[in-house]
Amino acid sequence: MAILRILLAVLALSAAATAARAAEAVDLLLVLAADVSRSVDQPKFQLQRDGYAAAINDPRVMNAIMSGATRRIAVCFVEWSGAGAQKVVVDWTLIDGPDAARKFSDALVEAPRSFADRTSISGAIDFSMDMLARAPFRAPRRTVDISGDGTHNSGRGLLAAREDALATGLTINGLVILSEHPLPWNPEHTNPPGGLAKYFQDNVIGGPGAFVVVAENFQSFGQALISKLVAEIALAPSAATGGPHPHP
Repeated sequence: MAILRILLAVLALSAAATAARAAEAVDLLLVLAADVSRSVDQPKFQLQRDGYAAAINDPRVMNAIMSGATRRIAVCFVEWSGAGAQKVVVDWTLIDGPDAARKFSDALVEAPRSFADRTSISGAIDFSMDMLARAPFRAPRRTVDISGDGTHNSGRGLLAAREDALATGLTINGLVILSEHPLPWNPEHTNPPGGLAKYFQDNVIGGPGAFVVVAENFQSFGQALISKLVAEIALAPSAATGGPHPHP
């Protein structure tokens, strides 16, 4: 009986802690949704994963976090590919200083790659919406970060998914990774008419202050990502560099 009482007490404390954490306020709920489709080969995948891990620790990003009203944000990292291929790599994490940022990035770099399938941007948006719905924090702003190197080609209609998400009042931003050489088997996937940045602007991003940042190649991904995070955390898209394109 004593053991049972101890277990019940532990469970009660855990439930209380969970309830308290659920009510915790942050300045921003941010879903980082990274493309790991077939067009993202292993070197590109590693550069992208390492770029996210480094960016969350960058002093400029930390300064942006510390400039908010609560001096904290909540972040999760998901990887996506074809329809039904979405995975939580790092679940919701409170970032309130360098120690928390390091723990987040350590968990990120240690996780294996999730997929190498087709490209369902609608699936990424829908999955991100589910993540926001179950976030154990409350925030005045919610943002979904979609990074990718190609056009939507799998799952339900992209425009329908975007409009459903925007109807809830969130913001979808885009980080476009340009490809120097089109895919031999599907050149318009990574290099659509008008360019991938315009494709994202017309079909992916939306909501208050939405914008696209362009990484000219995977080598410049890290710097573009830092600029993007600073801009959206501080709610100042004009501060971004590397080619921000505000949504009309």
